[in-house]
Amino acid sequence: MELDPLDLPRIGDAPVRKSARRLRWFKRALYRQVEALSEESGIAYLVNDAEVRALFLRWLEAFEAQKPASLEDRADFVNFASGLMLRELLRANAVTSLSLPEGADRSKPVYYWPEGYLYVMLCLTIRAAIFQQDFAVENAISSANREDLRTWWSFKENMETEDLNLAIGFLELFAGVTPDWNRPNRFSAGSAEPEQPA
Repeated sequence: MELDPLDLPRIGDAPVRKSARRLRWFKRALYRQVEALSEESGIAYLVNDAEVRALFLRWLEAFEAQKPASLEDRADFVNFASGLMLRELLRANAVTSLSLPEGADRSKPVYYWPEGYLYVMLCLTIRAAIFQQDFAVENAISSANREDLRTWWSFKENMETEDLNLAIGFLELFAGVTPDWNRPNRFSAGSAEPEQPA
C-alpha cells in the first residue's frame, strides 16, 4: 500500500531532495499519500493543515541543524532526515483516521495503526524517490519489517511510552537499514545504503 515514488509532485526540474524542503511540495506529497492509502485500504483520513505546517517547519529546522557538510554522507543523511520527518509527523499527529472499512483486519499494520502506517509510508516514499534519483537505488521502499505486526506493535508502544526520537531508528528499520538505537536523534555517517532485493 504505497505511493509510487515517481508519482510524487514535481517542482520544475528540481530533484526530490530539494523539493522536499518546500512546504507546498510536502503538503502535496502528504495529500497524495493519503489519497493513495485511502484508495487501497478504504480508510478515511482527515488532515489538519495548520499542524502540517508546524511539523514541517520543525522538521526543516532539525534538518538544517544537522545537515552534513560532506557529500559523501548524503545517503546516510537521507535515511536520518527521513526518520526526523517521521518523528515530527508523530509528534504533531496532524492526520487522523476517521473510519476503517467494515471487516478491516487489525492484524495488518495499516489497520492496526492507520496514522502511523500513513506517516511511515510517506517517509519511505520520499526516501525511495531520493535514492532513485540521486543514487540509482531501485526498490528502496522494500523491507521485510514493513509488514511485520510485531515490529509495528513495538513501534507504537515505544512512541506512546518512550522517546519520540526512537521513531528515527524505526524508520531506518522499516527501510532495511540497521538503526542506531543509542543516539537516534544525532546524525552520524556510516549506515549502509539499502540492499537491493534479490
